[in-house]
Amino acid sequence: MTLRVPEQMLDHARADILSAAATCFMERGYTETSIDDVAHALGATKGRIYHHFRSKADLFASVFRAGMEMNFAAIEPYRALPGRASARWRRMAFVHVMQMILTRAFQRTVWMGVEMHLRGATTPQQRAVMADLIQFRSDYSAIFREVIVKAREEGDFDFGNVSITNQLMFMTLNSPIFWYAPRTGETKADLEELAEQVVTCAWRGLGGKEERKEP
Repeated sequence: MTLRVPEQMLDHARADILSAAATCFMERGYTETSIDDVAHALGATKGRIYHHFRSKADLFASVFRAGMEMNFAAIEPYRALPGRASARWRRMAFVHVMQMILTRAFQRTVWMGVEMHLRGATTPQQRAVMADLIQFRSDYSAIFREVIVKAREEGDFDFGNVSITNQLMFMTLNSPIFWYAPRTGETKADLEELAEQVVTCAWRGLGGKEERKEP
């Protein structure tokens, strides 16, 4: 699997800052992370960070957006695949889980942003920015929702309320951001096998009639 890089990550100086910030946010949380922490993790001065980002809030929002842009880019090659929707879903679900593993720090930051938004733990100015990011995430979720509804119409999935089902599906697909940790000697094949197990759990939760895999 090749990770597709969002445009804002093509600027290497900016990308390095975003990666360092994502790790800090994942490890310390938003409140406990400072620009000093990010600068230390980067081995740089605060000035280097402020050259690209106005504030910690701006940096956090940029990490959130980068994480979601990575996800959109990952599923894009599979959204218009011909054939049954269930096969399309499986491809999309697999690359999504791989994103949760390979870009875990970014994806934990996305989850953190959603939690902050739901708790109202932001300033009015931050809430306006966060609302746009939450909508961006909702647009991504809607892509999967459309596919699982189509797969149900085709008789491959069997579930009830689509909104509840979509939420539960993402809880399964997103779960590696909470429990995955790299292991010594881990290979690409190991990660892909792990991702397949997560996808299979989600498939069964969707009432998958038969595990249709691409040849």
